[in-house]
Amino acid sequence: MKVTPEHNERIANMTFASVYPHYVTKIEKKGRTQDELHKVIEWLTGFDKNQLQKLIDDKATFKTFFEHANLNPNAHLITGVICGYRIEDIDNELTKQTRYLDKLIDELAKGRKMEKILREPKN
Repeated sequence: MKVTPEHNERIANMTFASVYPHYVTKIEKKGRTQDELHKVIEWLTGFDKNQLQKLIDDKATFKTFFEHANLNPNAHLITGVICGYRIEDIDNELTKQTRYLDKLIDELAKGRKMEKILREPKN
């Protein structure tokens, strides 16, 4: 599936606060915790719980969310298909970063081990 400019614009203007409750519902339905969700988000973005809450309270768009994020240097290791799009083929940086987040949350909901989700190096 090809990502369109309209799709990219829609993602950029969507608020993180509008999607966050869906993330929580998705992972809790599968027996995962909000702390695990925050750990995944912090790994990807560098945002701690307080920073995340401020972004939610401020109704930050995904554009603002990722502009303020300190993206993990291993984020490029997140590959595969999410929402019908192959992540590594997405050329719009913001859309790719948003799909990174979607993929991590999907993996969390599917019961994947945290060290695999966080792309930790093997010892």
